[in-house]
Amino acid sequence: MTGFVQTQSIDARTAPLAARRSLFRVLFGDVLSTVSTLVILFAVIALAPKLVSWGLLNGIWAGEGTQCTGAGACWAFLRAKYPFILFGIYPPGQYWRPIGLIVIFIGLTLYSLPPKNWKTSTLWAWVIGTVVALALMAGGVLGLEAVPTDSWGGLPVTLILTVLSLGLGFPLAIALALGRQSDLKTVKYICVAVIEGIRGLPLLSLLFIVSILLPLMLPDGLKIDKLLRALVAMTVFSAAYLAEVLRGGLQGLHNGQGEAADALSLSWWSKTRLIILPQAISKVIPPLTNTVVVMVKNTSLVLIVGLYDLLSAGRAALADPAWPAPFAETYGFIALIYFIICFSITRYTHWIERQNLFGVNR
Repeated sequence: MTGFVQTQSIDARTAPLAARRSLFRVLFGDVLSTVSTLVILFAVIALAPKLVSWGLLNGIWAGEGTQCTGAGACWAFLRAKYPFILFGIYPPGQYWRPIGLIVIFIGLTLYSLPPKNWKTSTLWAWVIGTVVALALMAGGVLGLEAVPTDSWGGLPVTLILTVLSLGLGFPLAIALALGRQSDLKTVKYICVAVIEGIRGLPLLSLLFIVSILLPLMLPDGLKIDKLLRALVAMTVFSAAYLAEVLRGGLQGLHNGQGEAADALSLSWWSKTRLIILPQAISKVIPPLTNTVVVMVKNTSLVLIVGLYDLLSAGRAALADPAWPAPFAETYGFIALIYFIICFSITRYTHWIERQNLFGVNR
């Protein structure tokens, strides 16, 4: 038998020529790609000197609004207004508290990235960390000054709404997706009505309902916090879209998976938790990522509720009459923050796909 087994080691082959030229194929693989590459290259060459002149050579880096003459970028505006853009009207002497919330969320995210940390203790760390971060923002405990949610704004509001709407919406989405697949017609029809009803409305309409119509239907004297109202609307919205994505993953599973679990005498809960859901989720990572990115950007709509997220705080900063309203610089700064968040999410999920952690071929 050993005569058929080669024991001599073989050097690794060099990458095929086609693989080494993959970038060339993307840029110049056909006529459309070639034309697009040349147009973009020409635009970059034509605009680069002007952007350098506007942003660096003629940019105003310090001073007052009267010094921003329009010949260059008014970076002095961002230097003066970045605390307001990032933290809204939160008390200036308490900026360390929203910074603490941002640090907590970033720390939890970095800890959760390695697959080896995907365990129950990490989930509890998120729960405890989120409670601590919210208590830090709200105050009223441990001698901290109480700050109402009306004074919250900027990046912390964006992160809070994103984390909580997705964190609370995902379990609800799982329940809706499983309910839609249920053999019980009553449960199925209720889940279908909820999913399709929410997906048939834009998020702006839901925010309008919770901000304008809901208070009119409440008894006199009963007031619901604006942040909570926005969170409810965004949670329901995210749950409906995530449920529809998960339904695609559940439908993509072969019946043999459930039958094999039944043959092992697994309970419905064990079968769903250990076999069905992991494989269903692994099949729909790209659309799940798209929904997460959309929810990050949808936080910019909460101005209708009276909250100042990152984008709304930037718009409010531009209304200062002492400055010449440098729209390009302000929106560019805000867009950079959104890009870093969304691009990081996308690259991480691409990495997860390549790892094929669930052993599922897609």
